[in-house]
Amino acid sequence: MRHGKKVNHLGRTSAHRKALMRNLAIALITHKRINTTLAKAKSLRQFIEPLVTKARNNTTHSRRVAFSYLQNKDAVKELFGDIAAKVGDRPGGYVRIVRTGFRKGDSAETAMIEFVDFNEVYAGGKTEAQSAGKSSRRRRTRRGGSTQTAAATTTAAAAATTTASDEEE
Repeated sequence: MRHGKKVNHLGRTSAHRKALMRNLAIALITHKRINTTLAKAKSLRQFIEPLVTKARNNTTHSRRVAFSYLQNKDAVKELFGDIAAKVGDRPGGYVRIVRTGFRKGDSAETAMIEFVDFNEVYAGGKTEAQSAGKSSRRRRTRRGGSTQTAAATTTAAAAATTTASDEEE
């Protein structure tokens, strides 16, 4: 039975699991996106989210705590610099896990884990004004748009068909 066991051991000893999480976190901080198995991605999310929360508060103590987890000066510098600046206003949920199918060799379910604000595809190419809160969206109706544009397109289509029939005669 699995009662009360909240940690996925990933088939490793505690020291090996700690080293694995440290290496995956450093790779994620360095590259902003990595591919791994789904179980490792979910464990990595639990490992890295508190570190990013600590990185929002740029003090010597929080840097030392992050260094005790990562043991890599460059990764700590990147975490407190670039990453903390981009995700500083976000209340949580700093990473996204996207399932990418199954691995061919052992049929393990794979996933891509990435920092949320570093992917421009999901951001939709927002401009500075849109990210500041000024939305340029228009309201969509069930009728398919405004009546003026619909009337203009129907009259233009009718005019095109009449000119085409006139040319044939």
